[in-house]
Amino acid sequence: MTELELKYGCNPNQKPARIFMESGELPITVLNGKPGYINFMDAFNSYQLVKELKAATDLPAAASFKHVSPAGAAVGAPLTDVERKIYFAEGMDLSPIACAYVKARGADRLCSYGDWAALSDVCDEQTAAYLALEVSDGVIAPGYTPRALEILRTKRRGGYNVVQIDPGYVPKAVEHKDVYGVTFEQGRNNFEINAALLDNVVTANKDLPDHARRDLILALITLKYTQSNSVCYTKDGQAIGVGAGQQSRIHCTRLAGQKADNWLLRQHPKVLSLPFVDGIRRPDRDNAIDVYISDEYEDVLAEGVWQNTFTVKPEILTAEEKKAWIAQQTGVSVGSDAFFPFGDNVERARKSGAAYIAQPGGSIRDDHVIATCDKYGIAMAFTGMRLFHH
Repeated sequence: MTELELKYGCNPNQKPARIFMESGELPITVLNGKPGYINFMDAFNSYQLVKELKAATDLPAAASFKHVSPAGAAVGAPLTDVERKIYFAEGMDLSPIACAYVKARGADRLCSYGDWAALSDVCDEQTAAYLALEVSDGVIAPGYTPRALEILRTKRRGGYNVVQIDPGYVPKAVEHKDVYGVTFEQGRNNFEINAALLDNVVTANKDLPDHARRDLILALITLKYTQSNSVCYTKDGQAIGVGAGQQSRIHCTRLAGQKADNWLLRQHPKVLSLPFVDGIRRPDRDNAIDVYISDEYEDVLAEGVWQNTFTVKPEILTAEEKKAWIAQQTGVSVGSDAFFPFGDNVERARKSGAAYIAQPGGSIRDDHVIATCDKYGIAMAFTGMRLFHH
């Protein structure tokens, strides 16, 4: 048996704590720092996601995890000028794996504060340089270039958590978990998510172009490692809104939709031109933007307050302007880890630009859900597979 002793478990009072294997060697090596219990929970869940996403798309993949759910996930593709601006990556040299992480982190920058990063490929200098600028707890990857490791070892006063995992590691087919002293046993969820899963298109609109299939696969793999109930909105190879851990399906759809709307609002000309004071910290800039585009904008624009953040008081981004901007959104893909019980989920997803949906199907009201999609020309595939994760 191999083990790694941890400082404590989920909370400081939960001792002793360790990770271990009954047989064989742990598949990870800690190259820097001292990861804790929650760090490793995030690390192992997030690495599974990016490994499967890379296998399904043949593209470098990255994820940004918080509390055992992804705040964002993405595949590597070049960033547009607007994306570089809203993700604070202007002028940076970005490799494909760096692009993947920048997009994953950019999905919900507020929730990614203090994240755990996961990379499907070797962490290179470009990815490490971007990570060095962000508030992050740690990173897991199958390897690190010498320069990347040198950069990461200077982060957090030398305490940044850097974990290397064996990419050839294959977990046991049966997994166990203890709850209240009782051991649960189940087969590991080895279900493969691929393009064939999207062949059963049940709506009048049967058109699922290649980019939509890629985005739906991204949504479904993201959901496979998101605390249920969960819904995920994706576009252009990245998650733009993840609604995790809600008891009601419609609340998942609303939460993920609101995050997708916020992602789009960050691209509004008024947001792109916000006159920030020199030297503002990245987290402070994220917080200011989040408040500015919300209904609580007065909290950052009040007299005596805005001067701390801006050189000139910005104009309000009105409710009418926000509604009009969001209404332009199109081509969004939406995945759900379990069936939509009512058409209201489709109605909400449509408001955030949903054009393609993948969900298991199997509700007694499937006909109503399909009819709602047909009402708006949305293409929907029934996968026949639930993706709960607890």
